[in-house]
Amino acid sequence: MNDAAIALVAWGNAWLTGNVGLDEAVDAVERVAGPQLLGTAPAEAPLRRGLGDLRVGGLTGLRLALPAPGDPLGLTGPPAFNARAVDAGAAVVAALGERAIGLVPAEDRRGSSYVGVRWEPCDAAPSPPDVPSLAEADRHLTLAMRDATEALLTVDDVDGVPPQVADALADLRDPGQHGHPLAPGYPARAHRVAALAGRLSRVVALARRMEARGLTSDAMHRREQALRMLDGAVRRALVAACNSAFDPVP
Repeated sequence: MNDAAIALVAWGNAWLTGNVGLDEAVDAVERVAGPQLLGTAPAEAPLRRGLGDLRVGGLTGLRLALPAPGDPLGLTGPPAFNARAVDAGAAVVAALGERAIGLVPAEDRRGSSYVGVRWEPCDAAPSPPDVPSLAEADRHLTLAMRDATEALLTVDDVDGVPPQVADALADLRDPGQHGHPLAPGYPARAHRVAALAGRLSRVVALARRMEARGLTSDAMHRREQALRMLDGAVRRALVAACNSAFDPVP
């Protein structure tokens, strides 16, 4: 559900800052993750209408949360919302002045062919989360990429780096490869950080699916430690990039 949350925050903020229209924003979000509804039955609404209703209710911005067990990244409570967001691995916080609404994504299946996303609302604390700035996340991501790449290449030297992981690592040097694209209006640094983080998330996903043949328990531990470090840096970079829509222009 990460891709759906990233798209909703990026394109929703582009709409709120006047860089795209509501129709363009919703179309872009649904190209990423399929048709989407906001709310729970029977008070559910298509995403277009749901966002419009939030705007009438005072919506000023959308914040991304990409939590993991033991790491409530982007969340400020209450506990019920945090727990649901951690289970989903992603959430969006809609800021409405002195209050906030948390939106937790869930797969929405109907019949044999309809697959979409339902955003289930929860009470959320309006206080801003303790997340890194874009500059901090950028530096951390660069360091984590270097350290994790070195660790993965060393650990996997027993059987050679799996070809899928090697290809993904090679993509990091190709500026033509894309990761998670943001939306119009975001600073250039945010686009670059989100793209790199998206490509690195592919490395993490591929490496975790690879069978670790011939590795000692110590090597397996070092491999998982490197992937955990890289995953944390990726999540922080994506949160910082998506939440930078309202940062002051330097």
